[in-house]
Amino acid sequence: MRVFVNRKVRKLFVQMTLCMGAAVLCAVLSAPFCVMVMGGAALAFCYRYFRQQDRQMEDAVAQIRAFIAGDRNARIACDEEGELYRLFHEINSLAAILNAQAQKEGEAGVFLKNTISDISHQLKTPLAALNIYNGIMQTEAQTNGLTAIQEFAGLSEQELDRIETLVQNLLKITKFDAGTMVIERQQEDLAEIMAEVEKHFAYRAKQEGKRIVLEGSASRSFFCDRSWIVEALDNLVKNALDHTESGDCIRMIQVQSPSAVNITVKDNGSGIHPEDLHHIFKRFYRSRYSQDRQGIGLGLSLVKAVAEAHGGTISVDSRLGEGTTFVLLFPAVEKM
Repeated sequence: MRVFVNRKVRKLFVQMTLCMGAAVLCAVLSAPFCVMVMGGAALAFCYRYFRQQDRQMEDAVAQIRAFIAGDRNARIACDEEGELYRLFHEINSLAAILNAQAQKEGEAGVFLKNTISDISHQLKTPLAALNIYNGIMQTEAQTNGLTAIQEFAGLSEQELDRIETLVQNLLKITKFDAGTMVIERQQEDLAEIMAEVEKHFAYRAKQEGKRIVLEGSASRSFFCDRSWIVEALDNLVKNALDHTESGDCIRMIQVQSPSAVNITVKDNGSGIHPEDLHHIFKRFYRSRYSQDRQGIGLGLSLVKAVAEAHGGTISVDSRLGEGTTFVLLFPAVEKM
């Protein structure tokens, strides 16, 4: 029988057999005290065996929990034979397979990040050259009254700007993924940060007949990387401007408590379709309901990466035809 493959089971079986044999002999000899002694011995053998089994199971559970917690070298001791040790061996094999798969996926991820980063870097030089050539064509067309060429050169400039934005965002996101992007925090004035973002879009908002309104107290201390917070808010405000009409309003609201810093970017534009709300932070996600054909689907993904790098979160609430609200929530961290 396979159950007797295990040495400890065989030992227990022999001990129980001897105890039973001795108890029968004592009963024949009319020695009740000896029968009681043999019964106690049998119970003691059983207790010791099952106590050992319980310890083995506890050790196995501890190793499994350690593996789940991140210790990739955690393994269950299985240096004996038997069905239980066979189970332990299969668990160890599964852990080894998971480790190999995780390593393979990690290597693939690193390769993909490096590839995207390399391609993005290589695209920067020809993009700069194309922008120069396009500028020359626009100047020549304007000088010589070539309206058709000037028009198409303008359209070409827009597409070049889109490609440049894509390249820059790809570089930033791959740095976040690779863990090479350094967040250099210092104490900043949140009101100044929001005013800086408002200035970035003041001319565009005026041209499009829209308003950007800042709300909150005059000065709020915020321990953060200023450049990255500005980058995140720039993306949110740009997104709001892309989805609002003339006469609409974009509000940037700051609320700070002892435990958290809350930054809200709210508009009364077209809103986001309910089907898209759970996907808008995915890279390159493009809604089939959106009328925007200029976006590249990286801005919100970058905002999410910046928020998480600061230990914060981003959430969205939107209703079609009523507008969209993005909320950045950061823990209030004092200067270290």
